Amino acid sequence: MRSSLLSLARGAAGAAALLLFPFAASAHEVYVLTHDEIQHDIASPGFSWWSVIAADMHHFMFWAFIGILTVLVIFGISIIRPLERALLPMFERMKPYAPHISRITVGVAFLAGAWYQAAYGPELPLAANWGPYTPLITAVLVIVGGLMIAGLYVRTAALAALALFAANVYFQGWYMLTYTNYLGEILVLLLIGAHGFHGARTRHTEPGSWAERVARFSHKAKPYAFLILRVGFGVALFYASFYAKFLHNDLALDVAQGTGILPTVVTHAYTVAQYLGFEPHFLVIGAGIVEFVIALFFIFGIEIRFTALFLEFWLALSLWYFGEVVWPHLILIGIPIAFIFYGYDKYSIEGWLFKKRKMEPVL
Repeated sequence: MRSSLLSLARGAAGAAALLLFPFAASAHEVYVLTHDEIQHDIASPGFSWWSVIAADMHHFMFWAFIGILTVLVIFGISIIRPLERALLPMFERMKPYAPHISRITVGVAFLAGAWYQAAYGPELPLAANWGPYTPLITAVLVIVGGLMIAGLYVRTAALAALALFAANVYFQGWYMLTYTNYLGEILVLLLIGAHGFHGARTRHTEPGSWAERVARFSHKAKPYAFLILRVGFGVALFYASFYAKFLHNDLALDVAQGTGILPTVVTHAYTVAQYLGFEPHFLVIGAGIVEFVIALFFIFGIEIRFTALFLEFWLALSLWYFGEVVWPHLILIGIPIAFIFYGYDKYSIEGWLFKKRKMEPVL
């Protein structure tokens, strides 16, 4: 009996790891691999997704079924009316904090970038783009981050942040789609400033004045804020997965099969993949599909809270497992927390279909 229970527990742990580890292990490969490995993998042609799937179709279909079943179960739980009614007071108290969480998150991320002398991630060092102007850009990052955290002159800070983002697009091109999570929050702050989405206090303004027109514009823009934030965040996840698991999938393959130089990659990733019995190419494809689905769930507003919680879990697992630096992941930690607090806007699919009066899907 005891051996049967142990076998069952081990099987459950293996199944959980199967669903979670591939996603965690290959997230943000550019933070795990060395510069030389990244350059080599980008230059490599990569492998064919279809060939790997076709070679193990029954395995692929089995885990696709498990994934779809999980989504349906979570959806069924989320729309139970008594549960929605019971959690409504808590959700109502949580919502006003969401915009402040997202604003402070981006502000802290800019300060971290100034401290570590990199824009958005360690693969984009300030000195490489700005050269002798690096101290000036560092000062701008500090000022922008500080103003966003304090909630002062937020539109001015967001305008400066947008200019920096545009400059990085000039330097890095399409790769900056990896960081549209920053762009989403920057656009939101430009539209609504430091105001919250609910119950924001407004100053008395003269009718027809510039301040009055700005306040009126902000009020009209507020309903679109979380739509913009969700789409920006989802596009960043989608492109990061596309870049590392499809366009240059040798990046993810190096992490999955443990051929990287870093000791943590060699020691941990390969051992876990071997223990789970996964072929590394299949592991990369599974991770890519999961990431694509999660990105689309954020973009279209499906199971927002569950997706955000799932993202936080595997991100914590990845940071612990690979010993990665935390600062590049701050935006990936804070924005999903804001999604958990805010829940469903009326432009999300589940909010549009299932939000009745103040009640909304739980997960």
